[in-house]
Amino acid sequence: MAEAIFRAEIKRRKIKFVDAASAGLFAENSECISEKSAVCLKERGIDFSKFHPRQLKHKMMESSYLVVCMTRAQSELLEGAFENVYSMGDIAGFDIPDPYGQDIEAYRKTARLIEIAVNKIIERFFAGDETPKNIKNSEL
Repeated sequence: MAEAIFRAEIKRRKIKFVDAASAGLFAENSECISEKSAVCLKERGIDFSKFHPRQLKHKMMESSYLVVCMTRAQSELLEGAFENVYSMGDIAGFDIPDPYGQDIEAYRKTARLIEIAVNKIIERFFAGDETPKNIKNSEL
């Protein structure tokens, strides 16, 4: 959901030269997102047709301007090797727990938290005059 929500917001704001790619440390490569994630994105009118879950790779982190983990614990696993790693807690002031296995309301709450965090990411890193590089969202 994070990648799709971020992309929708940068498109809405007409921010150029910024992209997002979501990946996870323990993600399973599959052809589709979870049914509940799909419901939440459809409720928001957000296209996710091009998204496919994927594993986070070292090369992705190296080529990223920014790697944002959903929780501080996840960022701690990565930050020793890379200086571009942040957690949602670092940026937005709160972690975003994984709703996997929970009911649809947990997914909706997660989507709302992602929307708030995405706005904080954009304001902090992409609202200025500088042309940013890629942003990768590590959804662990």
